[in-house]
Amino acid sequence: MLLVIDVGNTNTVLGVFARVAHRPGMDPPSTTDDARYELLVANWRVGSHLTRTVDEYGVIFRNLFSMASLEVSGVHGIVISSVVPPLDSVLRQVCERYFNTKPLFIEPGVKTGMPVLYDNPAEVGADRIVNAVAAFEKYGGPCVIVDFGTATTFDCISKKGEYMGGVICPGIGISADALFQRTARLPRVEIRKPARVIGSNTVGSLQSGLYYGYLALVDGILERLIKEDPLGAETRVIATGGLAALIGTGSRFIKEVDEFLTLDGLRIIWDRNQTTSVRREGGPKAVKAPKSLKSR
Repeated sequence: MLLVIDVGNTNTVLGVFARVAHRPGMDPPSTTDDARYELLVANWRVGSHLTRTVDEYGVIFRNLFSMASLEVSGVHGIVISSVVPPLDSVLRQVCERYFNTKPLFIEPGVKTGMPVLYDNPAEVGADRIVNAVAAFEKYGGPCVIVDFGTATTFDCISKKGEYMGGVICPGIGISADALFQRTARLPRVEIRKPARVIGSNTVGSLQSGLYYGYLALVDGILERLIKEDPLGAETRVIATGGLAALIGTGSRFIKEVDEFLTLDGLRIIWDRNQTTSVRREGGPKAVKAPKSLKSR
């Protein structure tokens, strides 16, 4: 199995991929070791806490595996993207101590297969590159990825598969927290789509402002991005992140909501960094994909 970990400022998302020996309509690999990790068999979301120790994270991760009836010993690879540097050392030790595996961190020098046209490529968050790789692999280009995390990011990929850059905005959760913390009488509210735009009470008014205000921000930025070269009207917009489904379904431009885009990107980059010899060092037996698994 392949364990993928995406460490964000608020949450850490984990996924476990199993090898797929054969997919309908495709030729089977010559050996089971040639099969790639493509079947997501489990995923979890936990809080990103700087005060947790190596052992605390180790216990949490192993318990998650146990609850999903997965064997920790079955993990033969781990790949991590992190935007929280203080947790990198902790998670590295977790992987080595509790999974007996040295993790691959998404960092400069790791093969992604995507040129980065940023002025300083090292400034681009690992999660943004991972999302870009997955989006281009799955949907082609040009495309824009909107990631609804602690911050909301817009990442632009050219038709050639180049990472062009993007936009960073405060996340909707940050906006909601700011209203609650900086006002004396406004309560903390659930972020949801209200029944109507005109709120008839304080909670409804806040929810309307958060939802429709943020929806207008997202569509406004997307409208301007799509007008810039080398993007255009054929640009596909993909949403991911915690609130992707909520905002994405109301957007005029977002056509795809991909909950597991980042996990897929980690899987793809991990595979691109494995040599043939490493792939064939032995590992778990491949599993047959269910009939419902679509070819990508």
